[in-house]
Amino acid sequence: MDLKELFHDDDAVSPVIGVILMVAITVILAAVIASFVLGLGDSAGDAAPQFTISCNTEANEITHDGGDTVNTSQLKLLNAGSSGELVGDSTGTEVGAGDNMVKTGTISGDEQIRWNNPDGSGSNIVAEC
Repeated sequence: MDLKELFHDDDAVSPVIGVILMVAITVILAAVIASFVLGLGDSAGDAAPQFTISCNTEANEITHDGGDTVNTSQLKLLNAGSSGELVGDSTGTEVGAGDNMVKTGTISGDEQIRWNNPDGSGSNIVAEC
């Protein structure tokens, strides 16, 4: 056997790369099928809206200062265990930047606004007065 032939002999390179590629394709395909079967893509749900507010306790108003437009039917105002409804003024149920929301009752200045996911899967505290 010639030493020069040993360095230039690359007969086994192609089958080894082929086997590695086939294993990688099989693993990726198995992961994709498992995610469809287990429904992992549907578990994320809707993301809570991100917005800022300012509270005016004398006028009994909460103002949407900026961020995502939000539907007031998905919001609850929490204060020391009691809750109240938030309603938009003249804009209907969708409120955006600059719109006012008023509480049924009075605002004490120690409220949290909870967003309830419309599909019923959970809720998040999205703002505080």
